[in-house]
Order: sequence, then structure tokens, then C-alpha cells
Amino acid sequence: MAGILLRKAEMTDAPRLADIAFRAWEDGIYPILTDRPGLKDAERRRLSHAVAQGWRHSIVAEIDTVAVGWCSRVPGRSYIPYLFVMPEMQGHGIGSMLLNRMERMLELYGAERVHLETPADHVRAVRFYERQGYRILALRPDGRDGHSPFMSVHMEKRLRPYDGEIEED
Repeated sequence: MAGILLRKAEMTDAPRLADIAFRAWEDGIYPILTDRPGLKDAERRRLSHAVAQGWRHSIVAEIDTVAVGWCSRVPGRSYIPYLFVMPEMQGHGIGSMLLNRMERMLELYGAERVHLETPADHVRAVRFYERQGYRILALRPDGRDGHSPFMSVHMEKRLRPYDGEIEED
């Protein structure tokens, strides 16, 4: 898809990133959960908090200055906790672009592998990650408080870490 800009997230992006995350969750994950009162509100709060805590370690995909997706990493680890693309923009290569860029960033930090998790029943997400070169390492229950338990797929991809010097300007 032409016209996609990848950039570092800014604090002012936080509300938009939380909205993208919630909309993607609502479209892809919510249908596989057992609904209960307050579930959507709790997830909206959880995702808003996650964005507020992690925007500094995130990258954003935008089209015509509008954020349409984002991906984050955990500092000091080769772990990607979040990758979200607006539901109506999925299937256009935006998730692949974000994931590839984050993997390149992790390689520059010397990471040999990258890990992530996604719900096992979210077949579209599992297949997406497999197409990106990830392999399933384990299935485990998602242990987040206040959520109906479901199985989470722990996935891994081998990287080619950069071992040269990085010159600073």
C-alpha cells in the first residue's frame, strides 16, 4: 500500500493508539471471549494504560497524517507485546511493515530472537505471524486478571542481529 509512513510514536499519539488497539481487539479478540458485564470497558482502560506506559517504545504507521496502526516492544527484551492495525486497514501490508521495522530495530540492539503472544483462537493473527516467519513455541493460559481464561500462543522468530558499530551523528 503506497503512502504509508512509519515513525516513532509521540505522546500526543496515545489516545489514537489506544483507540486503534481497542477497535482491533473488539474486531479480532472480543468475538472469541465469553462476554460479561464491563468487559469492553475494562479492556478499553487496560489498553489505554498500556499505551500510556509504552508509547515511548512504539512505532506508528500513518496514512495522510492519520495513524492506522502501531507496534511496541519491551525495553531490554526482544518481546513485542502489541501490534494493532485498524480493522478496516488490515490485509493491506501495514502490520507486516510495522512488524518488520520493529524486528530490524531489535536486530540493531543485538537480539537474536523475537517473541510475542497472541490468542490461540485468533486464527487470523496466528496465521499472520506464521507467514512472517514466526513459529509456535508453546500454548499457555492467558493469566491476566479480570479476563476469561483462554489459550495464548507463544511464538518466536530468529533474527540476524547487527554486530557492527553504529555511528552516532
